Amino acid sequence: MSHLTDFTEVPVIDVAGLLGDDPREQLRVAQDLGKAAREVGFLYVTGTGVAPALFDDLLQVTQAFFALPEDEKMRSYIGLSSNHRGYVPIGEEVFTGGTVDLKEAFDLSRDLPADDPDYLAGRMLGPNQWPDLPGFAAACTAYYEAVMTLGRALLRGFALAIGELPDAFDGYVTKPPTQLRLIHYPHDPTARDAVGIGAHTDYECFTILKPTAPGLEVLNAAGTWIDVPPLQDAFVINVGDLLEMWTNGQFVATTHRVRRVTEERWSFPLFFNVDHDTLVEPLPQFVEPGEPTRPALVAGDHLFAQTAQSFTYLKQRLASGDLVLPEGSLALSTFGQEAPQGKGSA
Repeated sequence: MSHLTDFTEVPVIDVAGLLGDDPREQLRVAQDLGKAAREVGFLYVTGTGVAPALFDDLLQVTQAFFALPEDEKMRSYIGLSSNHRGYVPIGEEVFTGGTVDLKEAFDLSRDLPADDPDYLAGRMLGPNQWPDLPGFAAACTAYYEAVMTLGRALLRGFALAIGELPDAFDGYVTKPPTQLRLIHYPHDPTARDAVGIGAHTDYECFTILKPTAPGLEVLNAAGTWIDVPPLQDAFVINVGDLLEMWTNGQFVATTHRVRRVTEERWSFPLFFNVDHDTLVEPLPQFVEPGEPTRPALVAGDHLFAQTAQSFTYLKQRLASGDLVLPEGSLALSTFGQEAPQGKGSA
Protein backbone atom coordinates (compact mmCIF):
# COMPACT_ATOMS: atom_id res chain seq x y z
CA MET A 1 0.00 0.00 0.00
CA SER A 2 1.45 3.33 -1.06
CA HIS A 3 2.12 6.07 1.51
CA LEU A 4 2.86 8.70 -1.16
CA THR A 5 1.87 12.19 0.07
CA ASP A 6 0.91 15.51 -1.48
CA PHE A 7 4.49 16.69 -0.96
CA THR A 8 5.45 20.11 -2.32
CA GLU A 9 9.23 19.77 -1.97
CA VAL A 10 11.84 17.04 -1.80
CA PRO A 11 13.59 16.45 1.57
CA VAL A 12 17.34 16.97 2.04
CA ILE A 13 19.19 14.31 4.09
CA ASP A 14 22.79 14.51 5.26
CA VAL A 15 24.05 10.91 4.94
CA ALA A 16 27.49 11.47 6.51
CA GLY A 17 26.34 9.51 9.56
CA LEU A 18 25.50 6.53 7.37
CA LEU A 19 29.08 6.45 6.10
CA GLY A 20 30.58 6.53 9.61
CA ASP A 21 31.03 3.82 12.24
CA ASP A 22 28.37 4.84 14.80
CA PRO A 23 25.42 2.40 14.55
CA ARG A 24 23.09 4.95 16.17
CA GLU A 25 23.92 7.55 13.52
CA GLN A 26 23.54 4.95 10.78
CA LEU A 27 20.08 4.05 12.07
CA ARG A 28 19.06 7.71 12.40
CA VAL A 29 19.98 8.41 8.78
CA ALA A 30 18.31 5.17 7.68
CA GLN A 31 15.06 6.21 9.35
CA ASP A 32 15.17 9.49 7.44
CA LEU A 33 15.81 7.60 4.21
CA GLY A 34 12.86 5.32 4.90
CA LYS A 35 10.49 8.20 5.59
CA ALA A 36 11.47 9.92 2.34
CA ALA A 37 11.18 6.67 0.38
CA ARG A 38 7.66 6.06 1.69
CA GLU A 39 6.22 9.57 1.49
CA VAL A 40 8.00 11.11 -1.51
CA GLY A 41 10.12 8.52 -3.34
CA PHE A 42 12.69 11.27 -3.97
CA LEU A 43 15.30 12.95 -1.77
CA TYR A 44 18.50 14.95 -1.92
CA VAL A 45 21.58 13.58 -0.14
CA THR A 46 24.54 15.62 1.10
CA GLY A 47 27.65 14.58 3.03
CA THR A 48 28.31 11.82 0.51
CA GLY A 49 32.11 11.96 0.46
CA VAL A 50 32.16 11.98 -3.36
CA ALA A 51 34.93 14.38 -4.44
CA PRO A 52 33.52 17.29 -6.50
CA ALA A 53 36.52 17.10 -8.84
CA LEU A 54 35.28 13.73 -10.12
CA PHE A 55 32.08 15.34 -11.35
CA ASP A 56 33.98 18.27 -12.84
CA ASP A 57 36.16 15.87 -14.83
CA LEU A 58 33.12 13.87 -15.95
CA LEU A 59 31.32 17.00 -17.12
CA GLN A 60 34.37 18.16 -19.06
CA VAL A 61 34.81 14.93 -21.05
CA THR A 62 31.04 14.62 -21.58
CA GLN A 63 30.86 18.10 -23.08
CA ALA A 64 33.84 17.28 -25.28
CA PHE A 65 32.15 14.12 -26.56
CA PHE A 66 28.80 15.71 -27.35
CA ALA A 67 30.58 18.57 -29.15
CA LEU A 68 31.89 16.08 -31.72
CA PRO A 69 30.28 15.91 -35.19
CA GLU A 70 27.29 13.57 -35.38
CA ASP A 71 29.13 11.05 -37.57
CA GLU A 72 31.91 10.85 -34.98
CA LYS A 73 29.42 10.21 -32.17
CA MET A 74 27.59 7.60 -34.26
CA ARG A 75 30.77 5.52 -34.41
CA SER A 76 29.82 4.61 -30.82
CA TYR A 77 26.09 4.18 -31.65
CA ILE A 78 24.37 2.04 -29.05
CA GLY A 79 22.75 -0.05 -31.79
CA LEU A 80 26.21 -1.34 -32.74
CA SER A 81 26.55 -3.02 -29.34
CA SER A 82 24.95 -6.22 -28.07
CA ASN A 83 24.93 -5.13 -24.40
CA HIS A 84 23.37 -1.66 -24.64
CA ARG A 85 26.45 0.55 -24.47
CA GLY A 86 27.28 3.70 -26.35
CA TYR A 87 25.80 6.79 -27.97
CA VAL A 88 22.03 7.40 -27.95
CA PRO A 89 21.02 9.98 -30.58
CA ILE A 90 18.04 12.31 -30.25
CA GLY A 91 14.80 10.42 -30.86
CA GLU A 92 16.20 6.96 -30.11
CA GLU A 93 14.42 6.51 -26.78
CA VAL A 94 10.60 6.54 -26.72
CA PHE A 95 8.46 6.16 -23.59
CA THR A 96 4.82 5.20 -23.07
CA GLY A 97 2.49 7.16 -25.31
CA GLY A 98 5.12 7.62 -28.00
CA THR A 99 6.92 10.51 -26.33
CA VAL A 100 10.16 11.10 -28.23
CA ASP A 101 13.02 12.22 -26.02
CA LEU A 102 14.56 15.56 -26.99
CA LYS A 103 17.99 14.60 -25.71
CA GLU A 104 21.13 12.68 -26.61
CA ALA A 105 22.98 10.38 -24.24
CA PHE A 106 25.85 7.97 -23.74
CA ASP A 107 25.29 4.74 -21.77
CA LEU A 108 28.05 2.86 -19.96
CA SER A 109 28.50 0.43 -17.11
CA ARG A 110 31.20 -1.62 -15.41
CA ASP A 111 33.76 -2.43 -18.10
CA LEU A 112 34.03 -6.22 -18.34
CA PRO A 113 36.11 -8.25 -20.81
CA ALA A 114 34.70 -9.60 -24.06
CA ASP A 115 35.03 -13.18 -22.78
CA ASP A 116 32.86 -12.49 -19.70
CA PRO A 117 30.26 -15.30 -19.52
CA ASP A 118 27.37 -12.90 -18.88
CA TYR A 119 28.32 -10.87 -21.96
CA LEU A 120 28.53 -14.05 -24.04
CA ALA A 121 25.09 -15.02 -22.67
CA GLY A 122 23.60 -11.86 -24.16
CA ARG A 123 23.03 -10.00 -20.88
CA MET A 124 23.44 -6.26 -20.33
CA LEU A 125 26.97 -6.76 -19.02
CA GLY A 126 30.38 -6.73 -20.71
CA PRO A 127 32.67 -4.20 -22.39
CA ASN A 128 31.88 -0.54 -22.86
CA GLN A 129 31.96 1.05 -26.30
CA TRP A 130 34.48 3.81 -25.57
CA PRO A 131 34.89 6.69 -28.04
CA ASP A 132 38.40 7.63 -29.15
CA LEU A 133 38.55 10.68 -26.89
CA PRO A 134 41.49 11.30 -24.52
CA GLY A 135 40.57 10.98 -20.84
CA PHE A 136 36.96 9.98 -21.51
CA ALA A 137 37.11 6.41 -20.24
CA ALA A 138 39.24 7.34 -17.22
CA ALA A 139 36.94 10.17 -16.07
CA CYS A 140 33.79 8.09 -16.56
CA THR A 141 35.26 5.11 -14.70
CA ALA A 142 36.50 7.17 -11.74
CA TYR A 143 33.10 8.83 -11.29
CA TYR A 144 31.26 5.52 -11.75
CA GLU A 145 33.29 3.77 -9.05
CA ALA A 146 32.88 6.64 -6.55
CA VAL A 147 29.12 6.83 -6.99
CA MET A 148 28.84 3.02 -6.84
CA THR A 149 30.49 3.21 -3.40
CA LEU A 150 27.88 5.76 -2.34
CA GLY A 151 25.18 3.50 -3.75
CA ARG A 152 26.33 0.53 -1.69
CA ALA A 153 26.14 2.68 1.44
CA LEU A 154 22.63 3.88 0.53
CA LEU A 155 21.54 0.29 -0.08
CA ARG A 156 22.66 -0.55 3.46
CA GLY A 157 20.69 2.46 4.70
CA PHE A 158 17.54 1.31 2.93
CA ALA A 159 18.04 -2.18 4.41
CA LEU A 160 18.15 -0.69 7.92
CA ALA A 161 15.09 1.42 7.11
CA ILE A 162 12.96 -1.68 6.52
CA GLY A 163 14.18 -3.54 9.59
CA GLU A 164 16.82 -5.70 7.94
CA LEU A 165 20.50 -6.00 8.85
CA PRO A 166 22.59 -3.43 6.96
CA ASP A 167 24.26 -6.10 4.84
CA ALA A 168 20.98 -7.80 3.89
CA PHE A 169 21.29 -6.90 0.20
CA ASP A 170 25.09 -6.83 -0.13
CA GLY A 171 25.22 -10.32 -1.61
CA TYR A 172 23.06 -9.19 -4.52
CA VAL A 173 25.59 -6.57 -5.66
CA THR A 174 28.58 -8.54 -6.94
CA LYS A 175 28.35 -7.84 -10.70
CA PRO A 176 25.25 -5.73 -11.22
CA PRO A 177 24.21 -4.18 -14.56
CA THR A 178 24.30 -0.71 -12.98
CA GLN A 179 24.29 1.89 -15.76
CA LEU A 180 25.67 5.43 -15.82
CA ARG A 181 24.08 7.74 -18.38
CA LEU A 182 25.64 10.93 -19.66
CA ILE A 183 22.71 13.03 -20.93
CA HIS A 184 22.74 16.24 -22.94
CA TYR A 185 19.64 18.38 -23.36
CA PRO A 186 20.63 20.87 -26.07
CA HIS A 187 20.06 24.62 -25.74
CA ASP A 188 16.67 25.58 -27.18
CA PRO A 189 15.72 29.25 -26.90
CA THR A 190 12.30 28.48 -28.40
CA ALA A 191 11.36 25.79 -25.84
CA ARG A 192 7.83 26.21 -24.51
CA ASP A 193 6.45 23.89 -21.84
CA ALA A 194 7.24 20.63 -23.63
CA VAL A 195 8.47 17.30 -22.37
CA GLY A 196 12.19 16.55 -22.75
CA ILE A 197 11.91 13.04 -21.31
CA GLY A 198 8.55 11.34 -20.81
CA ALA A 199 6.91 10.42 -17.50
CA HIS A 200 8.35 7.16 -16.17
CA THR A 201 9.85 5.30 -13.22
CA ASP A 202 13.38 3.87 -13.09
CA TYR A 203 13.80 0.13 -13.50
CA GLU A 204 16.48 -0.54 -10.88
CA CYS A 205 16.75 -0.23 -7.06
CA PHE A 206 17.32 3.52 -6.97
CA THR A 207 18.94 6.29 -8.99
CA ILE A 208 21.78 8.63 -7.97
CA LEU A 209 21.48 11.75 -10.10
CA LYS A 210 23.66 14.83 -10.60
CA PRO A 211 22.16 17.47 -12.95
CA THR A 212 23.52 20.89 -13.91
CA ALA A 213 20.24 22.76 -14.48
CA PRO A 214 16.52 22.66 -13.57
CA GLY A 215 14.01 20.57 -15.51
CA LEU A 216 13.36 17.49 -13.36
CA GLU A 217 9.79 17.19 -12.03
CA VAL A 218 8.19 14.52 -9.84
CA LEU A 219 4.53 13.63 -9.46
CA ASN A 220 2.94 13.83 -6.00
CA ALA A 221 -0.15 11.98 -4.77
CA ALA A 222 -2.39 14.88 -5.81
CA GLY A 223 -1.22 14.57 -9.42
CA THR A 224 0.81 17.78 -9.31
CA TRP A 225 4.28 18.05 -10.85
CA ILE A 226 6.86 19.32 -8.31
CA ASP A 227 10.16 20.87 -9.40
CA VAL A 228 13.42 19.24 -8.20
CA PRO A 229 16.13 21.79 -9.03
CA PRO A 230 19.85 21.05 -8.54
CA LEU A 231 21.28 21.74 -5.08
CA GLN A 232 24.92 22.59 -4.52
CA ASP A 233 26.99 19.57 -3.36
CA ALA A 234 23.93 17.29 -3.37
CA PHE A 235 22.78 14.26 -5.33
CA VAL A 236 19.15 13.53 -6.14
CA ILE A 237 18.07 10.01 -5.14
CA ASN A 238 14.87 8.34 -6.28
CA VAL A 239 13.35 4.96 -5.49
CA GLY A 240 13.19 2.54 -8.42
CA ASP A 241 10.98 -0.39 -9.32
CA LEU A 242 12.95 -3.01 -7.36
CA LEU A 243 12.82 -1.23 -3.99
CA GLU A 244 9.11 -0.70 -4.56
CA MET A 245 8.79 -4.43 -5.27
CA TRP A 246 10.79 -5.54 -2.20
CA THR A 247 8.60 -3.37 0.03
CA ASN A 248 5.36 -4.39 -1.73
CA GLY A 249 4.67 -0.76 -2.60
CA GLN A 250 5.57 0.91 0.70
CA PHE A 251 8.63 2.53 -0.87
CA VAL A 252 7.38 4.47 -3.89
CA ALA A 253 8.95 4.49 -7.35
CA THR A 254 7.63 7.98 -8.00
CA THR A 255 6.79 8.96 -11.56
CA HIS A 256 9.03 11.71 -12.90
CA ARG A 257 9.90 13.52 -16.11
CA VAL A 258 12.10 16.27 -17.52
CA ARG A 259 10.53 19.40 -18.95
CA ARG A 260 12.11 21.32 -21.81
CA VAL A 261 14.06 24.30 -20.55
CA THR A 262 15.68 27.03 -22.62
CA GLU A 263 19.13 26.55 -21.09
CA GLU A 264 21.50 23.73 -22.00
CA ARG A 265 21.29 20.93 -19.43
CA TRP A 266 23.62 18.07 -18.52
CA SER A 267 22.37 15.20 -16.39
CA PHE A 268 24.17 12.17 -14.97
CA PRO A 269 21.99 9.41 -13.50
CA LEU A 270 23.57 6.25 -12.14
CA PHE A 271 20.90 3.54 -12.02
CA PHE A 272 21.97 1.41 -9.05
CA ASN A 273 20.99 -2.20 -9.68
CA VAL A 274 21.42 -5.68 -8.21
CA ASP A 275 22.87 -8.73 -9.96
CA HIS A 276 21.06 -9.99 -13.06
CA ASP A 277 19.73 -13.22 -11.52
CA THR A 278 18.39 -11.60 -8.32
CA LEU A 279 14.80 -12.70 -7.69
CA VAL A 280 12.98 -9.67 -6.33
CA GLU A 281 9.71 -10.23 -4.50
CA PRO A 282 7.95 -8.62 -1.51
CA LEU A 283 9.77 -9.32 1.74
CA PRO A 284 7.75 -11.20 4.40
CA GLN A 285 7.30 -8.15 6.64
CA PHE A 286 5.44 -6.38 3.82
CA VAL A 287 3.03 -9.21 3.05
CA GLU A 288 -0.31 -8.90 4.85
CA PRO A 289 -2.93 -11.70 4.88
CA GLY A 290 -5.69 -10.87 2.43
CA GLU A 291 -3.75 -8.03 0.85
CA PRO A 292 -2.48 -8.20 -2.75
CA THR A 293 1.15 -9.27 -3.18
CA ARG A 294 3.10 -8.35 -6.27
CA PRO A 295 4.48 -11.22 -8.39
CA ALA A 296 8.25 -11.73 -8.28
CA LEU A 297 10.54 -10.57 -11.06
CA VAL A 298 14.16 -11.20 -12.02
CA ALA A 299 16.17 -7.97 -11.82
CA GLY A 300 18.12 -8.37 -15.06
CA ASP A 301 15.10 -9.57 -17.04
CA HIS A 302 13.08 -6.57 -15.83
CA LEU A 303 15.84 -4.16 -16.85
CA PHE A 304 16.15 -5.75 -20.29
CA ALA A 305 12.39 -5.88 -20.90
CA GLN A 306 11.82 -2.24 -19.98
CA THR A 307 14.83 -1.10 -22.00
CA ALA A 308 13.82 -3.15 -25.03
CA GLN A 309 10.37 -1.57 -25.03
CA SER A 310 11.69 2.01 -25.02
CA PHE A 311 14.70 2.06 -27.39
CA THR A 312 14.07 2.14 -31.12
CA TYR A 313 16.93 -0.17 -32.13
CA LEU A 314 15.79 -2.83 -29.65
CA LYS A 315 12.13 -2.52 -30.62
CA GLN A 316 13.19 -3.16 -34.21
CA ARG A 317 15.01 -6.32 -33.10
CA LEU A 318 11.92 -7.43 -31.19
CA ALA A 319 9.73 -6.81 -34.25
CA SER A 320 12.07 -8.84 -36.47
CA GLY A 321 12.21 -11.72 -34.00
CA ASP A 322 15.94 -11.31 -33.31
CA LEU A 323 15.07 -10.56 -29.68
CA VAL A 324 12.34 -11.94 -27.44
CA LEU A 325 11.14 -10.44 -24.18
CA PRO A 326 11.63 -12.65 -21.10
CA GLU A 327 8.54 -14.57 -19.99
CA GLY A 328 6.36 -12.52 -17.66
CA SER A 329 7.81 -9.17 -18.75
CA LEU A 330 5.88 -6.14 -17.54
CA ALA A 331 4.65 -3.38 -19.81
CA LEU A 332 6.14 0.10 -19.53
CA SER A 333 4.75 2.29 -16.73
CA THR A 334 3.63 -0.65 -14.60
CA PHE A 335 5.14 1.07 -11.56
CA GLY A 336 4.49 4.61 -10.36
CA GLN A 337 1.44 6.79 -10.85
CA GLU A 338 -0.36 7.56 -14.08
CA ALA A 339 0.74 10.99 -15.25
CA PRO A 340 -2.13 13.51 -15.53
CA GLN A 341 -2.96 14.97 -18.90
CA GLY A 342 -2.88 18.70 -19.37
CA LYS A 343 -1.45 19.64 -15.96
CA GLY A 344 1.55 21.92 -15.81
CA SER A 345 4.31 21.91 -13.26
CA ALA A 346 3.94 23.30 -9.78
